[in-house]
Amino acid sequence: MKKKIAVVLVNRANYARMKPVMHALQQEPDVDMQTICAGSMLLDRYGCARNVVEADGFPVESEVYLQLEGSVPITMVKSIGLAVIEFASEFSRMKPDFVLMIGDRYEAMAAAIAAAYQNICLIHLQGGEISGSIDESTRHAITKLAHYHFPATKRAAEYIVAMGEDPATVFPLGCPTSDVVLAASNDLPQDVLGRLGVGTSIDFSKPYLLVLFHPVTTDIGHQEEQMEAVLETVRRLNLQTVLLWPNIDAGSDLVSQAIRRFRENHHEFPLHAYKNLPPDIYIPLLNHAACCIGNSSSFVRETSFLGTPVVLVGSRQDGREWSQSVIRVEPLQPEIESATRSQLAHGRYPTSHLYGEPGVAARIAEQVSKLTPYAQKQLHYVKRPSA
Repeated sequence: MKKKIAVVLVNRANYARMKPVMHALQQEPDVDMQTICAGSMLLDRYGCARNVVEADGFPVESEVYLQLEGSVPITMVKSIGLAVIEFASEFSRMKPDFVLMIGDRYEAMAAAIAAAYQNICLIHLQGGEISGSIDESTRHAITKLAHYHFPATKRAAEYIVAMGEDPATVFPLGCPTSDVVLAASNDLPQDVLGRLGVGTSIDFSKPYLLVLFHPVTTDIGHQEEQMEAVLETVRRLNLQTVLLWPNIDAGSDLVSQAIRRFRENHHEFPLHAYKNLPPDIYIPLLNHAACCIGNSSSFVRETSFLGTPVVLVGSRQDGREWSQSVIRVEPLQPEIESATRSQLAHGRYPTSHLYGEPGVAARIAEQVSKLTPYAQKQLHYVKRPSA
C-alpha cells in the first residue's frame, strides 16, 4: 500500500527548494504525493506561485488561505491561528500518513501544529540552522514537533541531536538547492523577463545588481530606512538593478513603501521589479548578477553553489553557514556601498559544496519512502526513571 505524503508549500522560496524533492517523490513507486499550497503561494500580489506548481506537473490537491491583512506582528499571530484551523481541516480530509515541509516559516509552524496534534508523522527539511528574525524560534519549534529530520549540513544535524532528537531520525543528506541549481539552464530568457514585472528595461548582457530585502520581524521599526539604505546604494553605484518584492512578513509594507517611493522619485533609474519568478528563471538571474544585495536565504544557499558575490545586509541570516562569496554588513548605506564596490571589483567566487553535492533530492526521496510513521516522541537524552 502506498504511503500518502502531503507536501506543504507556503511561499515561493519554499517551493523552489522543494521542487526537486517533489519530482523525486513522484518517481518513488511506494509514494502517493499530495500537494498543498498555502499563504502567499495563492496571492496575486506575490505572483500566485501555485500556478507555477501546477505548470511544473504537480496537481494542487488543497489550497489553504490564511493571511490576514496588516503586515504587522498581531496580524501574523492571527494568521497563524487561522492557519492551524485550516490545515487541521485539510489534514483531516486528506488523511496523509506523513506531512512533509521545509524551513522556518510561520505558516509551516501552523501546519506542523495541525499535523502533530492529529498524530500525523511530520518530516522536516532544513532544521537545525541558525538565523535572525522570528524564523530562528519557529525553525526549532518545528524541529521539536517533527518526527524525522533532513538537515542540510552536518552542523545542523548536530544541533538537532543536541536538542534531544533521536539520531536515528536525523538524516543530514544536504540541501535540495544543489539540484535546483544543477537543473536550471544558464541562459537568461530575456524575452520572458522583459514581459514580466514593471520598470525600466534591463540589458541582461551588461552587469546588473540583484536586490531582495525581506523585513526582519524582530526589528520592525527600522525596515523602511534599511531598505532606503540599500536603494541609495544602488543609486550611487548607478548600475542597472533587478529587484524582487519582499515576502509577506510583518514589516513588508514598510519595505514596499520605500521601493515605491524610490521608483516615483527616480523614474529614469534603470530598475525593474518582479513579484515572483519561477526557479528556472530565478537561478540564472542569480547566476548572471554582478552582485546580490539584501538578506534573502537564497543569497546564502544558492549563491554558494553559483559563486555569485553577495552583500548580506543586516541580521536576518545571522548564524547561518555561508561561503566565502558572502560579505555581511550592517544595514547602513556607507557599509553596504563599500562592500558592494569590493564585491564588484572581486568578481565571481569558486563553487562551494557547503550545502551538499548534486543528487540530494533523490537521496531524500529514497529515504522518505522507507520511513515508518509514528506518533509518540520522547527526548532522546533524558533517561526515564526506573520503575
